[in-house]
Amino acid sequence: MIYAHIMAGGIGRRMGNTPLPKQYLMLGSRPIIVHTIEKFLLNDKFEMIIVSVPETWISYTNEIFEKYKILDSRIHVIAGGKERNDTLEKAIQFISDANGIQLNDSIIVHDAVRPFVTKRIIDDNIKALEEYNAVDTVVPAFDTIVRGSGSVVEEIPNRSLMYQGQTPQSFNIQLFVDNYHKLSDEEKASLTDSAKIMLMSGERVAMVTGDVSNMKVTTLYDLKIARAILSEGH
Repeated sequence: MIYAHIMAGGIGRRMGNTPLPKQYLMLGSRPIIVHTIEKFLLNDKFEMIIVSVPETWISYTNEIFEKYKILDSRIHVIAGGKERNDTLEKAIQFISDANGIQLNDSIIVHDAVRPFVTKRIIDDNIKALEEYNAVDTVVPAFDTIVRGSGSVVEEIPNRSLMYQGQTPQSFNIQLFVDNYHKLSDEEKASLTDSAKIMLMSGERVAMVTGDVSNMKVTTLYDLKIARAILSEGH
């Protein structure tokens, strides 16, 4: 089975003084989270669409979905965790409790605040999972990448080999669980990227081409850009 996991567990400290967590801020006529989940509803391959939110915002999220007619029975709103890995663990546990975890089960994990993900990107992640156990969505790095320590440049890698990671990130659930449980507590705290966890465990990670518009709305400046993209008819 294939599951979708929409991560909306953050409270958006970098967004500044806003009345709501960033995933609930308005983007055009609908909240950001509604734009995002609508893209996943287009795909009938998902057994469940799990939406992880802060526990105190579960009722509000359900109200938002009802208001904007997001009424698909596959949607399950659950409490997220303190950190990203905790949130993912809770989603996987929800799947395990509901259906059990089968060897071929996969999960497509996406940030709720990337509202411009396309059906093509989601479909490409699902397709890549037919050959690989882990998938990362990326776009080429357009700027020169500089690796430094403190105030000193240590390396300027070849830009043609550099990519910027986006989401979705997708993987075989059982293999991810097995590899994650092999990590020390210190590694679990420092490794918050699912694709990196799989890569460090020796898995081949496929790259799927993302889109520059598949941006993450993290700051007020990002929100302004997202509103401009929306006004152009994305």
